[in-house]
Amino acid sequence: MIRLVPRTDPSPWLAVISPVAAIVATVLAGALIFGLLGYDAAESLYHFFISPLSRIDRITDLVVKACPLMIIALGLVFCYRANIWNIGAEGQYIIGALAAGWLALSFPDATSPLLLVGMMAIALLAGAAWAAIAALCKTIFNANEILVTLMLSYVAALVMDVLVRGPLRDPMAFGFPLTPMYPDAGLISRMPLPGLGYIGQLHYGVLIAFALAPLAWWLLNRTLPGFQVKVMGSSPRAGRFAGFSQARTTIAVLLLSGALAGLAGMIEVSANIGQLQPNVSFGYGFTAIIVAFLARLNPVGVIFAGLLVAMAELGGDNAQIALGIPKVVTGLFKGILLFFLLAGATLQHYRIIWQPRLQQTQPSETSS
Repeated sequence: MIRLVPRTDPSPWLAVISPVAAIVATVLAGALIFGLLGYDAAESLYHFFISPLSRIDRITDLVVKACPLMIIALGLVFCYRANIWNIGAEGQYIIGALAAGWLALSFPDATSPLLLVGMMAIALLAGAAWAAIAALCKTIFNANEILVTLMLSYVAALVMDVLVRGPLRDPMAFGFPLTPMYPDAGLISRMPLPGLGYIGQLHYGVLIAFALAPLAWWLLNRTLPGFQVKVMGSSPRAGRFAGFSQARTTIAVLLLSGALAGLAGMIEVSANIGQLQPNVSFGYGFTAIIVAFLARLNPVGVIFAGLLVAMAELGGDNAQIALGIPKVVTGLFKGILLFFLLAGATLQHYRIIWQPRLQQTQPSETSS
């Protein structure tokens, strides 16, 4: 019988090695799956992991793809460090994008850059407000935050769908469920690279993602609220003895996570789409969960994890175009990666012991 026994002194090296081992295991498992499906494994892995880095425009697209993943994952890091499981960043992302879009469409003739600032502010507030529902249900009714945040994601998607097909619909869209385009003041501009000019879809919103990562690291590791989050996540009883409040921590991390997810939604729509439509997320909120765990819940590690997962996403698109590999294989890849990540995290704190069934029954037989 296989048993998991807690390690008395977990090695810090396992925390470093386990994500690398998870990636290697995912690549090997992917190669096996491609082979079983009848595709050339080496060529498939090339399109997944090398092709997105083969040209400068593809690298900029990689950064753009990673931008919302990194912003959302940074908020999730705080939740998971506090042992609060926010699975509904997808819904907070959608509500943030919806609120920012509503503000942009309310001022179609605006030319002031303050419109963009206002859109960011209302996206932060809307995402936080949506997460506050789960926070209040958790603190008042002790409702499971996993179920509440997850169900609210589907509610948010339906709210977006109803509004885009109804009050916000563009009468000139020929029947398509689309809103009018944002005014220019509500769009995030493309960003030129020094000496190279405008490449791909690179925009100024990515700077926000890269700036938030060290800010989140400082907040988590150099401030009292960050210390409170870590203590309440690792040892709630010790935290209560220290005077920390479980309810305030729960509300704070969920509001922060929701706000960042809302901001990610605003940036993605304003920079890459320019109008609201029924589907504005493409699963960013769920994929960011993998990013947070791949980063070992480290805000700086979120940068590298976000780029890696974005590379797998774009690589899946390349493989689909070049080899005809079904898009669902990309989702399978992410699932395998998450499985190995969680397995690595488990083995970091537990060791596997094989105990024959005969040895287990001996003590009871002796006592009888």
